[in-house]
Amino acid sequence: MHTPGAGSAPAPAPDPDENRRQILYWRLLARLFDPEEQASLESASVAVVEDIGLPAALLDPEASVDSMVQRHPDLAAEFDGLMTPEPDADGARDRAAEVRRAALASKVLLNVFATGNGTVTAEQLARWQSDAGWLERALGCRPGDLRGGGRGGRNRAGAGGGVSPTGTGAGMPAPDLSRLIPEIGPELGSIEAGLVRRMHLREVLADPALASRLTPSMSLIEQLLRDKNNLAGVALANAKALIRRYVDEVTEVLRTQVEKATVGELDRSVPPKRVFRNLDMDRTIWKNLTNWDPEEQRLYVDRLYYRHTSRKTTPQRLIVVVDQSGSMVDSMVNCTILASIFAGLPKVDVHLIAYDTQALDLTPWAHDPFETLLRTQLGGGTDGTVAMTLAQPKIAEPRNTVVVWISDFYEWRTDELFESMAAIHRSGAKFIPVGSVTSSGRGSVNPWFREKFKDLGTPVISGHIKKLVHELKTFLT
Repeated sequence: MHTPGAGSAPAPAPDPDENRRQILYWRLLARLFDPEEQASLESASVAVVEDIGLPAALLDPEASVDSMVQRHPDLAAEFDGLMTPEPDADGARDRAAEVRRAALASKVLLNVFATGNGTVTAEQLARWQSDAGWLERALGCRPGDLRGGGRGGRNRAGAGGGVSPTGTGAGMPAPDLSRLIPEIGPELGSIEAGLVRRMHLREVLADPALASRLTPSMSLIEQLLRDKNNLAGVALANAKALIRRYVDEVTEVLRTQVEKATVGELDRSVPPKRVFRNLDMDRTIWKNLTNWDPEEQRLYVDRLYYRHTSRKTTPQRLIVVVDQSGSMVDSMVNCTILASIFAGLPKVDVHLIAYDTQALDLTPWAHDPFETLLRTQLGGGTDGTVAMTLAQPKIAEPRNTVVVWISDFYEWRTDELFESMAAIHRSGAKFIPVGSVTSSGRGSVNPWFREKFKDLGTPVISGHIKKLVHELKTFLT
């Protein structure tokens, strides 16, 4: 008589930790796609969370990560780098640890990506911004990095069992989410922009208590700049205060990056200043070694050597032309701030032009990004030829001039504009076309212009603002 399964190995016993992890991931997916509770998944998830020693409040969609960490301070360290865990030294999987990571990751992912519908209050936006900061920390970044704050990059990397819902089958650790950072950053910015649009922002700004809860971000600043002409009184004052705070924060970061630049070649035609701080001790000792007296164990110095500190500096002119149409807000803000920083450097003459279908010479305010931004008018079409009319007369000495043109280059008069740009390049001036200057680096550039600039030998820069900082430092310092 044949017995089913006779002679075959018995089926392996189900792994309880794998089942727990599956429950948490199914709840995560269910919540992301349907805000209604699935009673069986909710009760099973509560049992899992309590079983692994985490507070049941972790599953409360109204509880922020901040509130969880305040009540349970030990959790803060677990959120840092949560989604980029270090691999185990022996390559083995710690399934119990994976369950715990799944529970914590589900919390932060749901708080950030399940934003619901309807009107958003200032408190809800502030909570979301805080939770987004925890997600950035979980991905190994500093809060604000992925949403356009420009405050640095990832501070750690990891491999192995991340917490993505994909790959959650038995024996399959989830992939490392760090590789998705380029996609996650712009998505966070988009979600935040949507939340800002769902606010009754004018009413919030009119109430100092509510306005004080707002944290300035690129999405919020964009909305304030678009709506500034409709604000007055207390609302306008609060809007300006938020813009000023954001400008000051970004300025501090960019100034640090610029100040790391060298400040020109050493000018050896200028004798070094013979002061103690310039004394080259190593060279002085080396050059006087022949005066060493072995009996007295003493070095007699005939001549002191000093370091050269004077550097060659040539006056440079920086002309920044910024497309202020609706698609370029992030770049407009960043480059206005960057221009003001270079305007504060010695031997750099900065000119700033903003345009859509009309051009505006903002040079008198180039040193103050706050005042500059208040004078911009976001939106409208794009006609770079009107900006070129203002820019060309400013190129007095081409060899000492750099022209930075920031736009997506979706223009009306493409041939005419490109030919004038090529003429600037042929004149000997440094021409730098920039497609996007953001923290996320995401931006669309007209492919016709992209190919034309490539053929001209001046490829489009697109990406993080650090790329533009590097280019300008190379030319101007």
